[in-house]
Amino acid sequence: MQLVLHPAQRKHAPRSYLSAGSLLPHPEQPERIDALQNGAQEAGLELTEPKDCGTGPIAAIHSAEYISFLETIHARWRKIPGSSEEVIPNIHPDSREASYPSSAIGQAGFHQADCSCPISSETWTSAYWSAQSAIAGARRVIGGGSAYALCRPPGHHAFADLAGGFCYFNNSAISAQIFCEAGLRPAIIDVDLHHGNGTQGIFYSRSDVLTVSVHRDTSNYYPHFWGYAHERGAGCGLGMNLNLPLAGGTGDAGFLDALQLGLKRVLSFGAQSLVVALGLDAYAGDPFGGLAVTTEGFARIGGAIAKLSLPTLIVQEGGYLCGGLSQNLTAFLSAFLDCRKNRIQI
Repeated sequence: MQLVLHPAQRKHAPRSYLSAGSLLPHPEQPERIDALQNGAQEAGLELTEPKDCGTGPIAAIHSAEYISFLETIHARWRKIPGSSEEVIPNIHPDSREASYPSSAIGQAGFHQADCSCPISSETWTSAYWSAQSAIAGARRVIGGGSAYALCRPPGHHAFADLAGGFCYFNNSAISAQIFCEAGLRPAIIDVDLHHGNGTQGIFYSRSDVLTVSVHRDTSNYYPHFWGYAHERGAGCGLGMNLNLPLAGGTGDAGFLDALQLGLKRVLSFGAQSLVVALGLDAYAGDPFGGLAVTTEGFARIGGAIAKLSLPTLIVQEGGYLCGGLSQNLTAFLSAFLDCRKNRIQI
């Protein structure tokens, strides 16, 4: 299995974010790449850099208006007298149907859902190459097999025209769309601590992509407004979205029970390809502390997903700097690969 990563993904280094009214150090730091790369290579993955495939695959998911915003907003923002070094919104519309403003301040509020996705002079470059890593990984998987895209910054909170939750381009959605265009019916299974609200929103009214998310209950947790069990999809997408929320502090057994329900739905859907939105922040020792999955638990998650025997792209989502980050990725990938190898031998 190959590990896909571009060095430009290190450039984005957000300073802080707002949580419960407090300005805190931003946890989505470039050093995450070092820990994750070490964990992937410990599992035996071979590092490769993605080629530049342009904005076409990104624009298949994200609006041209939004892509232009991400590319140009920082330079426009810095022309405002007294502006901050990072683009952080201070006003938001009440709905997506609100009028589209021409000002940098107004567009920041329109395209940034919250105060956890600041945009610096380097954000575009890192987010662009994060998406290119997902694109390269997806194209490698089309012919069969599997790949791991070390996408940083992550993506599952990004909607078609909206950044949020440390995310700018939705790498998992971009990958699923590539599988659709290749004629490989895709399912996305998201095992991040947080609900993949952007991914859900992108595919909510579509019947050609199944979205499954195992996450902490959002009634009192980010992203707050999405991730509930009654959210099943809309229109022709009704029944194509499955949320499996867990109580705070749930450990291995509860997580794996929910995961098995999600995997059964993937089989019922008749998926021909799989995107795994891999968050490692469900770990008991992660700084967010929302769930209590162990390193052995991640191994069991990786093995369970591998048993589907589908062409699989693993896309990195959350998982923050702590003592177990590298080991958790190694455990997941090693178990995934071991299960695949054993099934082939059988």
